[in-house]
Amino acid sequence: MTMPIRKSLVLFGAAIFVLGTATGSLIVYRYQRRQSASQHVEAAVAPQQPKAQTSAPMAGMEGMSTPANTGSADAVASAASKNTMVPGTVMLNPASQQLIGVRYTEARQADMKRTLRTVGVVQMDDEKISRVHVKIAGWVEKVYLDSVGKLIKKGEPLFALYSPDLVSTEQEYLIARKGQEYLSKSPYAEVVSGADSLLRATRDRLQLWGVTDAQIRTLDDSGKAERTMTLYSPIDGFVMTRNAYPQSYVTPETDLYDIADLSTIWVYVDIYEYEAPYVHIGQPAAMQLSYFPGKNYRGRVTYVYPTLDPKTRTIKVRLEFPNPNYGLKPEMYADVQLTIDYGRQVVVPSEAVLNSGTRQLVFIAKPGGYFEPREIKVGDQFDGQYVVLAGLKPREKIVASGNFLIDSESSLGAAQQGMAGMSGMSAEKK
Repeated sequence: MTMPIRKSLVLFGAAIFVLGTATGSLIVYRYQRRQSASQHVEAAVAPQQPKAQTSAPMAGMEGMSTPANTGSADAVASAASKNTMVPGTVMLNPASQQLIGVRYTEARQADMKRTLRTVGVVQMDDEKISRVHVKIAGWVEKVYLDSVGKLIKKGEPLFALYSPDLVSTEQEYLIARKGQEYLSKSPYAEVVSGADSLLRATRDRLQLWGVTDAQIRTLDDSGKAERTMTLYSPIDGFVMTRNAYPQSYVTPETDLYDIADLSTIWVYVDIYEYEAPYVHIGQPAAMQLSYFPGKNYRGRVTYVYPTLDPKTRTIKVRLEFPNPNYGLKPEMYADVQLTIDYGRQVVVPSEAVLNSGTRQLVFIAKPGGYFEPREIKVGDQFDGQYVVLAGLKPREKIVASGNFLIDSESSLGAAQQGMAGMSGMSAEKK
C-alpha cells in the first residue's frame, strides 16, 4: 500500500473516533438533563417526604418523631384525615401564618338594624284640606275672613251669601210649617200626613243647600226669612287660598276658600329601587331640619307609591309626622332616616369574605394549621359586615385577614393536583 493511501486511512479513522466520542457525550448530557428535569417535577408536584433514617440520630434530634414508624396509629390517622379533606384545603405552619398575617374571627349572631338616609320635602296633608264651595248660586254680601294665611277655628264665620232661591225656599218652609200646625188637628189622616210631608220636604231642601240645623231653629223662632245665609269654617286650619270678595257672584263651581289642617304633615322622600323591599307601611321614621338644630321628629311610613321614576330609578314614599306647634311648614327640606330591622342574623366581617361577584368564599380554620374553603351565601353588607344567609353557623372559626394569600395557595394546590392526574403529566423516577 502506498504512503498516500495509508495516510488517508489514518485520517479517516481519527475522524470516526472523534465523531463517536462527541455523539456519546451528547447522549449522556441529554440523559442527565432529563433526569434532572424529572426530579424537579417530582419535587414540585409530590409533597416533600423526609428521608428514612437508617443510622443513629444526630445530636439534639433524639426527641423528634420520624416517618420511619410507618406502623404508628398517628401516621394512619393523618393519612385518613388527608383523604377526607375538602378539595382546596391547604396547610400552613405557624411561621407561614405569621409571615402572611393570618388573623381569625368567628361567625356570630346579632340583632341587625340599618339606617336608610334620604332627603324629604314637607307638604300639606291632602286628606286634611277643606275646599269651601256654596251649594246654591248667589252674591257675596259680606266677607268675614279676608286674609290668606290666617289660622281659623272650626265654626268661625267666613262670609254671608244672598241667594233669591234660598230666600224663597225659607218662605216656603215657614208657610209649610204654619200649614202643618193648622192641619195637624184635622180628623183626616191623609191631610195630616200631607202637611207633614210638605214641611219635611222644604226642610230637607234647606239642609241640602247648606243651611245648618241651628240656622233652621233660628228661622223657626223668628218666623221670618233671612235675607242672607252665613257660611262657617268646616275645620281648624290655615287659609291657603281665598276667592270670596264682596258683591261677587258665586256658583257651586267657585272655589272660595282652601283651608288646610297642618296639625299633621306629609313628607315625601325618594328611595332607590334596591331599597324598596325594606320599606313598608307603618315603618318608623325620624326627621331633622337644619332650621331646628338638635330637634328630632318621629313619624311613620303611610304609603309607598307603586311606580318607579324611569329617569332617577327611585320610588316615592310618603311619611306622616305630627305637627302640634305648626313648626313644620310646607316646602321645607328635611333629613330623613328609616330604620330597617333585619332581626337576629349570622354576620361576619366583610374582609373575611372573598367575593368574586358570582360566589362568596370563606376559609374555615381547622386544627393542625389546615384551612378549608367553603362557599357561603351572603345578603346585605353594611357597617363593615355581611349578613350570612347560608353556609356558616354561629361560632365557626374563620380567617379574617390573609385569606387572599391562602386562596392563592389553595388555587395553586388544586391546579397542581389536576395536572398530576392528567395523562402523561406524572413524573416517574427511572
